[in-house]
Amino acid sequence: MTSHETTRRAPPFGPGLALLGVALISINLRPGATSVGPLLAEVRAALEIGPTLAGVVTALPGFAFAVAGGGAVALARRVGVSAGIALGVAAVVVTLLARVLTDSSGVFLVLTAVGLAGMGLGNVLVPAWIKAHSTDGGVRLMTIYSMGLTVGGTLGPMLAAPVAAVAPGQWRGALGMWGLVALLALVPWVVIALRDRVHRRAAGETPTSRIWHSPTAIALTVLFGVQSTNAYVQFGWLPQIYRDAGLSAATAGLLTSVLAALGIFGGLLMPTVIARSRDLSAWMIGFGTLAVAGYLGLLLAPATVPWLWAVLLGLSGFAFPTAIALIAARTHNPHVTAQLSGFVQPVGYLLAGIGPFAVGLLHELTGGWTVVLLLLMTTGVGITLAGLRVARPVLVDDEIGVSSPTP
Repeated sequence: MTSHETTRRAPPFGPGLALLGVALISINLRPGATSVGPLLAEVRAALEIGPTLAGVVTALPGFAFAVAGGGAVALARRVGVSAGIALGVAAVVVTLLARVLTDSSGVFLVLTAVGLAGMGLGNVLVPAWIKAHSTDGGVRLMTIYSMGLTVGGTLGPMLAAPVAAVAPGQWRGALGMWGLVALLALVPWVVIALRDRVHRRAAGETPTSRIWHSPTAIALTVLFGVQSTNAYVQFGWLPQIYRDAGLSAATAGLLTSVLAALGIFGGLLMPTVIARSRDLSAWMIGFGTLAVAGYLGLLLAPATVPWLWAVLLGLSGFAFPTAIALIAARTHNPHVTAQLSGFVQPVGYLLAGIGPFAVGLLHELTGGWTVVLLLLMTTGVGITLAGLRVARPVLVDDEIGVSSPTP
């Protein structure tokens, strides 16, 4: 590894372009996935997609994020982190626009998978890019990134039906709209990739296998995986849990939106909390306790104070922006940040892909939600135990013996 690859220098673009690039890409890493659910019935009818393929569509985000995330670091080694992000955004633009033009269910699925893979590249590489291009440890840009992920994830399902009602092509216009929005993110990232020569190989050459030697990396993977599973299960099944308890579809959707919207505040708050706190133990215990309480409420009295259970689970979901921010906060060398991100996120999203399937299967086998909710309560224990291991500022770099970059 040459000296210029480990030295942090001022990037060849201003902070305004960096802020714009991070803000736009973060908003575009979720809507292409989350906007499909509310329009799935219309997509199925138009493309003649059966129940099995519909299940594949709903599971694709987690699995595509996992597969693409696993190869993100290798791609960044070859083309650079900035170029890797730009390629991911380009894939999102092309596939989200192209998939609404087809009448083939197979082509729709393939294009969706490629677009999700582009998002998966961004999931892994953006935290590493922020670490390499920040002078404040990445606090400001990670705050923007965490908030943008939540905002984008919330806007996708929120705007799907209203836009489909007025857009040309109805569902096609509503889904294709996000390809045009992603085009706004592509422009700054092409500029950044062309100008960025210093960090062309910021993924580094530290062997990925060495991350396994870090207890902090393992614990962070568990934390990210458990919370990602919770999030996908909640977005996929919480409306049905509420409806089975007697609430209307509109109320169930509103409560799920409340849960999702709380994540915006988590993205705004937690990067700063991490930067200013020596010990996050109280937060980790709180996240786990809130998860247990929220699921227990859904089990015992889902329709009595349903908004309370949504709020408790939404506050517990602050664990997600915490885990994202810790990828940068628990590393110093940008190379290690990339390796850690490429280790933590694929495993987490793989679990997130399996979780909704497992919940659906258990619900079908047991005929109710009792067993499901009892098992989901145990995720609160997992969040706390894994969270306590990453609560103190121990650097993964130190655990795997990687030196810090020279200033």
